[in-house]
Amino acid sequence: MSRVHTLTVAEVVEETADARSLVFEVPPEHAEVFRYRPGQFLTLRAGDAARCYSLSSAPHEGSRLKVTVKRTVGGYGSNWICDNVRAGATVEVLPPGGVFTPESFDEDLLLFAGGSGITPVMSILKTALRQGTGQLVLIYANRDERSVIFGDELAALAREHERLVVIHWLETVQGLPGTEQLRALAKPFAGHEAFLCGPAPFMAAAERALADLGVPGDRVHIEKFVSLGDNPFESAPVPEGGETTALAVDLDGTRHEFTWPRQQKLLDFLLDKGLDAPYSCREGQCSACACRITSGEVKMLNNEILDSEDIAEGIVLACQSVPLTDDVSVTYE
Repeated sequence: MSRVHTLTVAEVVEETADARSLVFEVPPEHAEVFRYRPGQFLTLRAGDAARCYSLSSAPHEGSRLKVTVKRTVGGYGSNWICDNVRAGATVEVLPPGGVFTPESFDEDLLLFAGGSGITPVMSILKTALRQGTGQLVLIYANRDERSVIFGDELAALAREHERLVVIHWLETVQGLPGTEQLRALAKPFAGHEAFLCGPAPFMAAAERALADLGVPGDRVHIEKFVSLGDNPFESAPVPEGGETTALAVDLDGTRHEFTWPRQQKLLDFLLDKGLDAPYSCREGQCSACACRITSGEVKMLNNEILDSEDIAEGIVLACQSVPLTDDVSVTYE
């Protein structure tokens, strides 16, 4: 489990009555491991479980990392963190993962956020203001004014940057935002590249609104998290017996050759063999473990992130891949 690191919490920031930001110190020797792109997330060990939380800090802000956690009713991970983690505590963390990030920060961006969905959007927004040149429009929905995370910071950024427009939607004032309302708000900005993060009904309404406006699907990017069923900090059981596949793996400039049990997932097998293969959620939801099949064939048991173009290029999720042929070659290069 060499990708598991222990970070110290330097500060806990109370953002709202039910949202906290954890600020982590990253030792200089781990700076490269925790280098991240705006919109990515960290996987944290939260008590007896593991949860993924988006980074609300931006890479240009310094070496400290910040994730923001909002309590959810009955949510084990969020409540455990808010109740137990204090400054000075240590938390086991996996390196950053995720693909919810713009290819260019010079693009005009239309950002939809609902509730704590502002977390990765905030990282993208701050980076675009610092590094990019495009127009930025944020449509941010919350229950009421007290629920607005980063409200003061957003107001300050909007005052400082003319190319940032922030549109707040408060449920207590306007009711729940539906497709028709979001379509009207987004219409002047339909040519922008869109990024969506928030509760499922909010994102579904925003996605329908953008489709109604003719925004191409490849310009709409959605970030969603569900609670992890398994714990990526724990080793998976090793199967015994059965058929095997000859496996060749190119990783970190070195070729490794193994006999791979057909009933064992590729990532689990590589970790068992002591290789430092990348991963995060281990459930097919984040793409941190993506690799390329250069020969042979595998089957993915679950895939919630790769599209048909990725798959056509041979990209697979190692955490969900089992072999189908006698020989398989894989590269992480």
